[in-house]
Amino acid sequence: MPVEFKDYYTILGVPRDASPEDIKKAFRKLARKHHPDVAKDKKTAEAKFKEINEANEVLGDPEKRRKYDQLGADWQNEGAFRGAGRGRPAGTHEFNFGGTGFSDFFEQFFSGGRGGFTEEMDYGQRPSAGRRSRKGNDIEGDILVTLEEAMNGSVRAVSLKMTDPRTGNPETHTFQVRIPPGVTNGRRIRVPGQGEPGTGGGEPGDLFLRVRHAAHPDFSTDDADVLHELEIAPWEAVLGADIPVPTLDGIVKLRIPPGSEHGQQLRVRSRGLPKGKTGERGDFYAVLSIQLPTTLSVPERELWQKLRDTSDFHPRTRPS
Repeated sequence: MPVEFKDYYTILGVPRDASPEDIKKAFRKLARKHHPDVAKDKKTAEAKFKEINEANEVLGDPEKRRKYDQLGADWQNEGAFRGAGRGRPAGTHEFNFGGTGFSDFFEQFFSGGRGGFTEEMDYGQRPSAGRRSRKGNDIEGDILVTLEEAMNGSVRAVSLKMTDPRTGNPETHTFQVRIPPGVTNGRRIRVPGQGEPGTGGGEPGDLFLRVRHAAHPDFSTDDADVLHELEIAPWEAVLGADIPVPTLDGIVKLRIPPGSEHGQQLRVRSRGLPKGKTGERGDFYAVLSIQLPTTLSVPERELWQKLRDTSDFHPRTRPS
């Protein structure tokens, strides 16, 4: 089944030698622009948001990026392109997943899942009377779930495309998949009966969709907890401040205590993702990131110099 190559560097608008920090900044800028919650054309924004998430998923991971760079150099070479895939034997199915948030290109070359077929099947031979039936193998794939879906749950239409080896004709099976509230990163969602067909009258296998939380410009997750990198000024860290902070369900005012340190985590209870059916929720953590000014006016420079000359603080002096 033909697969369209994805130029992830072009999607994020970065050069091929972009640093990890450049990739992170480019993703955040585009994600904020195309997030469905803020865009006017939500359908177009959703498609673009998934595309930049996929690019970030590959380029933001050193191993996936290395593999992509090797593949991208001569992706038009059919042999090299096929060799980067899962290595299924000739005659087996190739599965393409629609509606999961990832393209066929990502699913084939970068997904942690794999098709259920591990051996060639002879569809032209009818099972003999003494031949035992066999349940079909399971199929795995990834599904991109936004944090908003993880918070509230959703129902997603997913299609599984494959080629019937008996006729060579493509087949598409479309079904509804329920994304439960509170679904965590890495959890598998089972879709019964949507895997490999059985043989000898056996039942089909199942489809397992591995949840991947879509990268968000403002939040990340740790199980049911939600984390937000909160950028603050040096004087806010030293003197303290009251700062409005976004969460998945609204703005909260957070008190920054005087003397806060870079990397310190401030917890807001029960502002994370739901935990199953209990109604309990994880927590929200604001991770403090103290930002320093990169350019100074003349008055600002004079103030920093005055602080240097009058302060008794010596960060490299060890206590005796």
